[in-house]
Amino acid sequence: MDVGARLSGRGAGPEPVAIETFAYGVFSRAGEPPRVGAAWGDALIDLASALGDPVFAASSLNAFMARGRAAWGETRRALVELGRDPERLAPHLVPAAEARMHLPFEVADYVDFYSSRAHAENLGRMFRPDQPPLPASWLRLPIGYHGRAGTVVASGTPVVRPCGMRAAPGAAEPSFGPSLRLDIEAEVGFVVGVGSELGRPVGVDEFRDHVFGVVLVNDWSARDIQSFEYVPLGPFLGKSFATAISALVLPLDALDAAWVAPPAREPEPARYLRGEQDLGLDLELEVWLNGEVVARPPFRDLYWTPAQQLAHMTVNGASLRTGDLYASGTVSGAAAGQRGSLIELSWNGREPIQLGDGSTRTFLEDGDEVTIRATAPGADGTRVDLGEVSGTILPARC
Repeated sequence: MDVGARLSGRGAGPEPVAIETFAYGVFSRAGEPPRVGAAWGDALIDLASALGDPVFAASSLNAFMARGRAAWGETRRALVELGRDPERLAPHLVPAAEARMHLPFEVADYVDFYSSRAHAENLGRMFRPDQPPLPASWLRLPIGYHGRAGTVVASGTPVVRPCGMRAAPGAAEPSFGPSLRLDIEAEVGFVVGVGSELGRPVGVDEFRDHVFGVVLVNDWSARDIQSFEYVPLGPFLGKSFATAISALVLPLDALDAAWVAPPAREPEPARYLRGEQDLGLDLELEVWLNGEVVARPPFRDLYWTPAQQLAHMTVNGASLRTGDLYASGTVSGAAAGQRGSLIELSWNGREPIQLGDGSTRTFLEDGDEVTIRATAPGADGTRVDLGEVSGTILPARC
């Protein structure tokens, strides 16, 4: 994986990138154990070596994330100081070409929300054309489901086409076999650093005390398996085969310039969903299919914000753990080119996507490669690069 240009500004496009936007990941070199690094240009800073702190010699970010917000800030300030002293920094740099990236943290729990109004309304219009597009509860609370932590994988991990009981279009009976409607979901994920006590809800305004940073997410989805299984208990095997995340975690502190007011809501959210940290993020996502941009979903339009999602996830007293991951749900905008899933882009297969090589897609074919990228505004006109999450589809094994 190239961690290059995304933070140093070299080759990152016309807009400068701030030195303060370090992202953290776990890497290894041949014959050496994994350890924590920070992206720096076309290299990684070996943090255990550079900062002399054994917490960075670990094979995950969990122990560092558990230290809390004060420690995160101290480390960021130390890295900024180091980055301004090239001679001091140079001995601790590992070329990205020599580094293998790993899953950046041990995933404790995984929750996926359904917080894009445009996405929810699009699916409602497809599957419930004679009913209101949004379920009655959707405007009252952030809807979500509890996913499978063990199948969260790092960017670049191939995705084997899943098998299961599927509802084939036009078929009178379900059948078992490979998914014929394999899809993507362009999402943004939030990584919990500091846990909470069982029985004590975490409020909206405690968001930044608990959430360490942000990753990009592709919640791969088998729509035909999902459509047969999801009534009455919701997604299961249609989702749990793989969820991919970016190999670098961008700390929330790197996004200070990207917070925006959330969209207007009616009715007013319940008291536990209100607070000063109820803010959206001005992230610009891009979905690439086989090297071609097919969508640009706007994250700033998300109806339910990251802080509200965290508050809702714990309002019943459910505890947080270091390494918990929760994702936004598919991000879609009102325009056709802003839809963050193929089921929307092809309108459930009825309007195939035309690609530049003359081929078309409704859902994914074996060999297809999907990459999701994102940027955000930074300080003084800079751009913050959130990196990418990528994966290629392999044939089924059933």
